[in-house]
Amino acid sequence: MSKAMAEALPFEAASDEDLELMLLIREYELTVLELFAEGLIKGTAHTCIGQEYIPVALNPFITDGDYVVSNHRGHGHYLARYQDAEGLLAEVTGRRGAVCGGVGGSQHIHRERFLSTGVQAEGIAVGAGIAWSYKHKKQEQAVFVYIGEGTFGRGCVYEALNFAGLWQLPLIIVVENNGIALSTPQSCAMAGSIEGRVRGFGIDYMRVESRDPGTVRVQVGESILQARKTCKPLVLEFITDRVASHSKGDDTRTAEELAAVQERYWYNRMKAAGGQRFLELEQAVRGRMRSLRDDVMGREEAVWSDV
Repeated sequence: MSKAMAEALPFEAASDEDLELMLLIREYELTVLELFAEGLIKGTAHTCIGQEYIPVALNPFITDGDYVVSNHRGHGHYLARYQDAEGLLAEVTGRRGAVCGGVGGSQHIHRERFLSTGVQAEGIAVGAGIAWSYKHKKQEQAVFVYIGEGTFGRGCVYEALNFAGLWQLPLIIVVENNGIALSTPQSCAMAGSIEGRVRGFGIDYMRVESRDPGTVRVQVGESILQARKTCKPLVLEFITDRVASHSKGDDTRTAEELAAVQERYWYNRMKAAGGQRFLELEQAVRGRMRSLRDDVMGREEAVWSDV
């Protein structure tokens, strides 16, 4: 990364806790890609490399009673909430100790008040229903739903936004806009803007461009608190990047586009600015992840039981 880029896009000094969690998500995702390359994972998986900071930044605003609805690129959402890399890796590889007994795989995870689905836009519809239940029962919890910008091509997104705006639901929609849906750039698929579409339903909106967790929290904190207090929906659009391919190796971006993504990647920028502290944290997290991989892959396959 160039010195000019580092100076133009400074980061706050991330706490060890935030940095460690972002590095955990990154190392987990790199491990998943390694296991795929070795033929040790069945099915599919979509990594969130490049977007790790988003659920880390939002996690302090999510209470135990809140519901989180994730999507096909949801490993980071789960790890930020539970820090359970062991259970998730066992799930993805179908080994004993899996959080869903090995039948959910990478995309369909359920644990307490956490749900992920590989069906595009399904999550926002389910989230709207849960949020309505919370409001109907006069509960104070909120629902956080993660979607991508490509999801705005599905009709049920607008049905859910309509219901959320009409009924004033405690629904916080987190749009992780990495600018490309599988292989289609947003500019080729969306007329207008996400903000324009959201505000058309009378829903509050905020655009977030920072990739530093502390800065993000300062920017979004008051809006999230107000959404809770007034029981109104809120859309947070994060302008981010998907560093890795769509799933395992299907990346149609040019070398120049990928180089620009690497320039913006929080990991590269924090590593350049973090010095020895960053390197020590990364080494420690990487060591734990390698040990965890050896442990999980040494287990027997998970056996499903209805009991």
